[in-house]
Amino acid sequence: MRIAVFGTGGVGGYFGGRLAHAGEDVTFIARGEHLRAIKTNGLIVDSQAGNFVVFPAQATDDVSEVGEVDLVIVGVKAWQVPEAARAMKPLVGPGTTVLPLQNGVDAVSQLVDELGAAAVIGGLCRIVSFVVAPGHIKHAGFTPSIEIGEMDNRRTERIDAIEQVFKRAGLEITVAADIQVALWTKFLFIASFSGVGAVTDAPAGIIRADPKWRSQLLKAMEEIYALALSRGVKLPTDVIDKVIASVDSLPEDATSSMQRDIAAGKPSELESQNGAVVRLARESGIDVPTHTLIYETLRSR
Repeated sequence: MRIAVFGTGGVGGYFGGRLAHAGEDVTFIARGEHLRAIKTNGLIVDSQAGNFVVFPAQATDDVSEVGEVDLVIVGVKAWQVPEAARAMKPLVGPGTTVLPLQNGVDAVSQLVDELGAAAVIGGLCRIVSFVVAPGHIKHAGFTPSIEIGEMDNRRTERIDAIEQVFKRAGLEITVAADIQVALWTKFLFIASFSGVGAVTDAPAGIIRADPKWRSQLLKAMEEIYALALSRGVKLPTDVIDKVIASVDSLPEDATSSMQRDIAAGKPSELESQNGAVVRLARESGIDVPTHTLIYETLRSR
């Protein structure tokens, strides 16, 4: 399987790196110092599951050099997806599958707008990982896993093929019974945890131990649960209990990428997370006061 990783950050670098290290034909799309370091020293990955280096690594900033591939793993930040969708067109042919791994629930529709519904499947990942230096990725939390599915939940040949490739690389991958439920379950976790974390500028250990912030976290999750139901997504009744248990299992110092970006004054996924909750709730005619407060508080930063 010819694979292109479009966006070689914490997510794309880790999962693409594992695939390349296992012998798959992977090309990393990167730029600047990050690209130069990957070309010179390989892609270095420090991981709780075992450190490794992909060397030599196939990497470029020119997608036209790569041509059409079998699979594009989209690893850019959520706010970069529309631009990335336009830029990756030379990679996408009639037999290409595009797999987004972004936070939020907007990536699939944004990719479909540019590339067509036939190319795009649903996907999400669970991992705490980030770029610590050019060409160097660190996996710092969660057992890395991916969940995929056709948007109509059919079990297709391409879903089976992707599952086999990831398993061959030793990666944990699940085919979702209902990809919308999977996407919204992740959204319920990440938008709530990211939003409360960014407002408090505190890690998981403090948020979950402080009654005030834990209560805010639960309220934020309840609002997304109600929003999902209003949009026909059949989240299970125990989803909040399971998600808060995930928060309780995080390392004490765990933070979200959105929280770290806002603290560093970088562009963030605020519009794709808490902003998306506010926008979708307005469309559905329901109130989300916790996310509205989070969004308005953080927007000024």
